[in-house]
Amino acid sequence: MEVAVLQMQVAFGQPEKNTAKLHRLAAQAMEQQPDVLLLPELWLTGFYPRPIHPYAASNGQKTCALLSALAQKYQVNVIGGTIPSLLGDKVFNTSYIFNRQGQLITTYQKTHLFSPSGEGEDFTAGNNLITFTLDGVKCGILVCYDVRFPEASRQLALEGISLLFIPAAWPLKRLTHWQALTRARAIENQLFVVTCNAAGTDGGGQKLAGHSAIIDPWGEILAEAGAEETILQGNIQLAIQSQIRETINVFADRRPSIYKKTPN
Repeated sequence: MEVAVLQMQVAFGQPEKNTAKLHRLAAQAMEQQPDVLLLPELWLTGFYPRPIHPYAASNGQKTCALLSALAQKYQVNVIGGTIPSLLGDKVFNTSYIFNRQGQLITTYQKTHLFSPSGEGEDFTAGNNLITFTLDGVKCGILVCYDVRFPEASRQLALEGISLLFIPAAWPLKRLTHWQALTRARAIENQLFVVTCNAAGTDGGGQKLAGHSAIIDPWGEILAEAGAEETILQGNIQLAIQSQIRETINVFADRRPSIYKKTPN
């Protein structure tokens, strides 16, 4: 499976400018004919204008139409990063995922909101982890801060995913954490991890880390970006996963009965 990661330098609070950039980067990425396009977290607005409500369309309708048309135009699967999406009076940090025909196949609402920035004051957390299938490959998605919670990726692994996508808006000052955590999620769950972090700066003036990556189930970095805007492309050889799991079968050696015990 060929993947293209659009590590965008997001213009803070400028949806029209970011939409134009998405079209340009997608056209450039599609010259290599990837199977999947992956966008960063809150690529439409940046992380994140306050108040967020004016930027959040009802169920993301306008952006969904844009991403659907993009998928259909290029016949490519699209993992739409995230956008602010309004449901009722609540705003969710939501990812919309489309197949090659431009059909919306699932949505994911970020489940762990970054309390140090007050994200939970502006967004509502989702309550469900989801899996989906692209070109016959079972996949999962987490968003940014979600990666700090190993229970989430382990649950997705137990549901049989081979590939985990992680869009993010992760700051440069915690780059070491980003690199260590994403590799750990790949190694401990023996699956491929594809990350797409934003470039540029966030709404607080922090420089974002970039360093999007494609990581194999051994934790080896197949491709990694720097800190600036770029398109990262790579090929995922899914057969490697079964070979690794046959070599060290951590799932067969798990002892879930002892993990649920309450410490004394």
